[in-house]
Amino acid sequence: MAGRPAPVPSTLPPPVRTTAVTVYGCSEHEAALFRELGPVLGVLPTLTEHSLCEANVALAAGTRCVSIDHRAPVPNPVLASLRRLGVEYLSTRSIGHAHVDVAYARSIGLTVGNVGYAPDGVADYTLMLILMLVRDARRVVRRADAHDYRILGAPRRQLRDLTVGVVGTGRIGTAVLERLRAFGCRTLTYDRRPRATADQVDLDQLLRSSDVVTLHAPLNADTHHLIDGRRLAQMKPGAFLVNTGRGALLDTEAVVRALETGLLGGAALDVVEGEERIFHADHRGAPASDEPLLRLQSMPNVLVSPHIAYYTDRALTEMVEQSLLGCLTFENRTRESRTRETRTGDDRARRA
Repeated sequence: MAGRPAPVPSTLPPPVRTTAVTVYGCSEHEAALFRELGPVLGVLPTLTEHSLCEANVALAAGTRCVSIDHRAPVPNPVLASLRRLGVEYLSTRSIGHAHVDVAYARSIGLTVGNVGYAPDGVADYTLMLILMLVRDARRVVRRADAHDYRILGAPRRQLRDLTVGVVGTGRIGTAVLERLRAFGCRTLTYDRRPRATADQVDLDQLLRSSDVVTLHAPLNADTHHLIDGRRLAQMKPGAFLVNTGRGALLDTEAVVRALETGLLGGAALDVVEGEERIFHADHRGAPASDEPLLRLQSMPNVLVSPHIAYYTDRALTEMVEQSLLGCLTFENRTRESRTRETRTGDDRARRA
């Protein structure tokens, strides 16, 4: 863990007693953080590397709080099983919670909390992908790996001469914009929540005017397949598309067709539809059978990475700490509430 920034000290009061939390989908590096931060915050974590499912839900017996990863969807029957075991709070170690039916969880008395982390890691990664696309880095590196050091093709354009459209101007989108402006390029923005900025335009105009489009919108019913065949047809011929947000913001089949026909000049995707069945596992012995993904990876102007833009030491520390703090806060509030109820009951009994 050398070089990892020190965790931010907790501002919460010391817990009344040690809080037990069951942690699912815990990687090796997360496990080290949970073991380090748990005692500091007064939390006793029970760890498993496997994502939450019906086969391991019983590990949560005896705890009110669980922490889960974002890599696999949690079916409603599993949420119901958690609740029957007495779990009242589910913390997902991610900003988004599309992998959990929050409305259903709420209906059965299960509170769902998420985490936030500094946007810099994802913003840095997004800029790296944009630069790799603009400079055709995948083809260049592959040729060099094969000992072909010729300079082939037309010279590539510089980022400062391009217009980059940023879809979604939350914390990550804003951090991306700050980096883009340092390169001197023109920027356009679109967000479903209007903001009084000079570069904000509607989505259709952004698509028509941008040489690069990068996606940072949240995924919900309104943004599912936000970029579909119709909107891809509005983009500049040869434009580049980057997605480090959520896979389902894109209609993957439509993107594949746009790349195959040359409508798009290239794409860089850190997230893809259906990634939960594929990413974060070793498929070298048996390649994933996802046809759209295989077609994307076969194209020399497409970059695919396994949902790793967020994966920095600082972000991982913040995710683990905030998940523990969320569980701790819920547990302490529950204890305080039950203490007040007990005192109220005792007062009523004395008055009777």
